[in-house]
Amino acid sequence: MEEKLVGLGVETFKIALMLALPGLLTGMLLGLAVSIFQATTQINEMTLSFIPKIIGVVIVIVLTMPWMLNEMIDFSTHIFAMIPSFVE
Repeated sequence: MEEKLVGLGVETFKIALMLALPGLLTGMLLGLAVSIFQATTQINEMTLSFIPKIIGVVIVIVLTMPWMLNEMIDFSTHIFAMIPSFVE
């Protein structure tokens, strides 16, 4: 019983990381690109660092939404299928 709960916790963290990774990587890579651009041009505008990241993350989330939704549905189905094994 405890092994199932620990496995479920690990699986939950894996799915959360997998779903968050595209947006986080996009924000990190765009932030790095904007920082390099700002360093080379010596433009220190605060909005220049936020706007591309916001737009990029929104685009990536919209593009990966079907995949994310399928992953969440599969995980939820798996959780609901496991409920009878926890009620013993």
